[in-house]
Amino acid sequence: MEKEKNEKLHMARHSLAHILAKALTQLYPQTKLTIGPAIDDGFYYDIDLDVALCPEHFGAIEAKMKEILNKGEAFVRKEVSKEEALALFAGNPYKEEIINELPAGEAISVYYTGDDFFDLCSGPHVESSRNLQNYAYKIHAVNGAYWRGSEKNKMLQRVYVYAFADKKQLNDYVTMLEEARKRDHNKLGRELGLFTTVDYIGQGLPILLPNGAKVVQLMQRFVEDEEEKRGWLLTKTPFMAKSDLYKISGHWDHYRDGMFVMGDEKKDKEVFALRPMTCPFQYQAYLNKARSYKDLPLRYNETSTLFRNEASGEMHGLIRVRQFTISEGHLMCTPEQLEQEFKGCLELAIYMLKTLGLYEDASYRFSQWDPENREKYIGTAEQWAEAQGTMEKILNNLEIPYEIGVGEAAFYGPKLDIQIKNVFGKEDTLITIQIDQLLAEKFGMEYTDKDGQKKNPYIIHRTSIGCYERTLAYLIEKFAGAFPLWLAPTQVKVLTLTERNNDYAAEIYRKLRDQGIRAELDDRNEKVGYKIREAMSMKIPYLIIVGDEEQANNTISIRGRGFENKSGLLFEDFAKRLHEEIDSKKLN
Repeated sequence: MEKEKNEKLHMARHSLAHILAKALTQLYPQTKLTIGPAIDDGFYYDIDLDVALCPEHFGAIEAKMKEILNKGEAFVRKEVSKEEALALFAGNPYKEEIINELPAGEAISVYYTGDDFFDLCSGPHVESSRNLQNYAYKIHAVNGAYWRGSEKNKMLQRVYVYAFADKKQLNDYVTMLEEARKRDHNKLGRELGLFTTVDYIGQGLPILLPNGAKVVQLMQRFVEDEEEKRGWLLTKTPFMAKSDLYKISGHWDHYRDGMFVMGDEKKDKEVFALRPMTCPFQYQAYLNKARSYKDLPLRYNETSTLFRNEASGEMHGLIRVRQFTISEGHLMCTPEQLEQEFKGCLELAIYMLKTLGLYEDASYRFSQWDPENREKYIGTAEQWAEAQGTMEKILNNLEIPYEIGVGEAAFYGPKLDIQIKNVFGKEDTLITIQIDQLLAEKFGMEYTDKDGQKKNPYIIHRTSIGCYERTLAYLIEKFAGAFPLWLAPTQVKVLTLTERNNDYAAEIYRKLRDQGIRAELDDRNEKVGYKIREAMSMKIPYLIIVGDEEQANNTISIRGRGFENKSGLLFEDFAKRLHEEIDSKKLN
C-alpha cells in the first residue's frame, strides 16, 4: 500500500513537472527545456532562459500552472521515430542531444499536455491534469546547474518545486524545513564561531575558528587514544608524492581528475600530487621490512589531511570540502583473520557513532562494482566476485542491515559505507570499511606464511569516525549547536552580578581551569540578564553566577542544560558533577 502511494505521488510530481514546463514556455517563449525529474520532495526542471528567474517571478509562474491545471487537459503519449523526434524538437540542442543518444530504430515517447505543449519523456503520467488539482505545490528556489552536471557545459537555471498530495503535507514539510534551517550547520556553525569561509581562499577550504578547532581536537585525541587501545599503530606520512606512487596504486589512472596535480608530465622531470587518500603511503611502513604471518594482523592508523578536487557545485559547508582531515587506517591480515578484523573495524565505528550520538541516524550500504563499467576498476571479474562474496558473508554473519549500491565501490575493492543524512535529508558517507585484495600485489606487499610460502595479505581500508569536518557538521545539526559537555568548546562560563564580585568570580574561574574544565569569565559591567542571554545563545552548557550572597557564603549559583537552576552549591560538589558527566561522555 505504501509503495503504491509513493508511486502515485512520484507520478504526480513528474506530471506537475510538465505543467511547470508548459507554464514557463507560455510565459517565456524563448525557454529551452532540458530535463525535469521528480525528486524526494517534489521536482525540478532545468531550463535555458536568458531571463534570470527570482522569487519575484514565482507567483506568476504558479498562477500560470494553476490556470493550466484548471483546463483539465489530458496527458497523451505518442510514439515517434528518431527522425520525427528531431523534427519536433528542432532548435533545442538539449533535447536533440538526448534523442541522438537513443538507439537507432527505437520508438521514442513524447507526451502531449493539451494540443499546444509536448515534451520528450518516457512517462508514466496521470491521465489528466484534473488528477493534479488537489495536489499542493510551491516554487521555492532557482539555482544554477550545469547541463548534465559538467562544468564544461552551459550553466542552466534549475527551478525547484515542492509538491505533496495536499496542502497540509506541504505546510508540514515547509515547517520541518524551517526547523531544519535553524539547525543547518552552515548557518549555525558560523553563528557559534565554529568555522568560516573566505572567497579569496576558495570553495571547500573552510577555516576552523577556535571553537570548531577545539571540538575537532577533542575528537581526534579521543579517536587516537581509542585506536591505540585496540592495537592500532600511529603513522605520519607526507601530504604529497610523485606521480610514480599513484601510478603503482592506480590512482593516477582511475582518480586523477579528483587530485590536485603539480607540474606537467610533458615538461617536468618530476610531477607531484597532493594525496587524496593515505593507503599507498602507509603501505610503505609495511614494506619497511620483511613480514611474517606472525606480524599479522598489522594495523596502521593516521590522522590524515587529504585533498580532493571536488566540483565547485558539490561544495557545502563542512560536509563536502576540498581539504579535510580523516581518521584513516589500513590493516594487513591473512585470509583467516579477515572476518574477525573486519568485525573489529565495524565495532570501532559503531562505538564511535554511539559515543557521538549519531548511531541511531546511521544506515549501511554495501557498495559493489559495476561489471558493465569495467574501465572504472582494476582486477578481474573473478577477483571482484571473491572479494564481494567474502564481504557479503561477513556482513550477513554480523547481521548488518544493508542496501546494495552497484557501481559505488572503490576502484580496487568493495566497501561498507555508513551513511548519515543532514537536516535537509541529503545523505553522505561518514565512515567506510573496505576489503582490498588487489593493491598488496601491486605494491609487492608480502608475508611468509606458516608453510614458508610468500603470500599477499588482505588489506582492510577503514575510517573510525570518518572526516572530522563532516562529523563536526553532523554534530552541529544533531545537537543544534548544544554539544555534549565533553565536546563543548566552552564548558562553563562564570558571570558576575556586580563589580564587587570580580575577585571571587576570578577565583572560581581559576579553580575550574586548574581542574581541566574549559571555562570563560565574564566580569563586564553589564546587567547579568544580558550576560546570561549572550552565554545561552552560544550554547554554553553551564553558567556559574556569583553575587554578594554567594561571595559571603563561599558558594555558587548554577544555570545549566538539564539541570535545575540551583543556588547555594559548594564549588567542589559542582566540579564533581562536571567531571562525572565529562568522563562518561554523557549525551545531552
